[in-house]
Amino acid sequence: MRSELFGTLPDTDRTPVHRWTLERDDVRVRILTYGGVLQSVEVPDRDGAVADVVLGFADLDGYLTHPEPYLGAIVGRYANRIAGGRFPLDGRIYHLARNNGPNALHGGERGFDKRVWDAEAVGDHGVRLSRVSPHGEEGFPGRVEVSVTYGLEAGGVLRVSYEAVTDAATPVNLTNHTYWNLGGAASGSAVGGHELRIDAGRVTAVDEELIPTGELMDVTGTRFDFREGRKVEAGYDHNYVLDKGVGDEAVEVAELHDPASGRVLSVATTEPGVQLYTSDGFDEAVPFAPGDGIALETQHFPDSPNRVEFPSTVVRPGDVYRSETVYRFGVRG
Repeated sequence: MRSELFGTLPDTDRTPVHRWTLERDDVRVRILTYGGVLQSVEVPDRDGAVADVVLGFADLDGYLTHPEPYLGAIVGRYANRIAGGRFPLDGRIYHLARNNGPNALHGGERGFDKRVWDAEAVGDHGVRLSRVSPHGEEGFPGRVEVSVTYGLEAGGVLRVSYEAVTDAATPVNLTNHTYWNLGGAASGSAVGGHELRIDAGRVTAVDEELIPTGELMDVTGTRFDFREGRKVEAGYDHNYVLDKGVGDEAVEVAELHDPASGRVLSVATTEPGVQLYTSDGFDEAVPFAPGDGIALETQHFPDSPNRVEFPSTVVRPGDVYRSETVYRFGVRG
């Protein structure tokens, strides 16, 4: 494990950004203190050829110039959308930055993905990132102390552990926004070639602004059914309601497979949902084409602060928010 200067922000303090490299067995992972970004994951294919399987930029300027895809970033204080950029809590209405039409998305205009995190080593193969989100940041109540630990374990396992505490009630919903391409980040489209399984019999139905209607739609007989595993097509930006529900232990809920390279990614999580996004929103401003990456964002449901019927995302003083997602890499002949 090692740390190096990756660049400096163009602010008055010339804030430094560092890159941490974790290596174990046949896996190399690089993490940035800017946005908690998972910059690269290098793993072998069935023939032993190593490639980076996440979409990322080679330098800091790439992340500063192209922020909206959230490539590899930790997003919060609330991942996904909050309708109307507002929510009620304990008798008050809180108003958020609206950065997705009339709605709030991924924590607002300057969410966790655009902040520089403190970093410290954890053992020989881990790094803990931490920051304080002050009361009122992007409109959210409460001072929140948050940490995200990336740990590289034996056998090709990357564990991402989240913790947060607050001094006032507030919604917290964190995720990692990595786009995966198991053929290699430079190999072209992942959509149309990768096979996906998601252990979910329902999705949260959404309106034209991708805000949940409240209906949990049965996927049987629809294009949303990935329970048996099949090829991924374009056109997905939807939250899957995982059959396992919320839990304290990470349970495997999804598997992504690239038949051409043989690489396999399995995803286990404590979260009740996973947002499948096929990167259809990439445009000419981003140096990747639509479909080049597939995001599997483990999280609570979108717009939960406005939906009492959804699992709660509210954290109160004395509570400890904990979430964990485990990525396991392998190959298949």
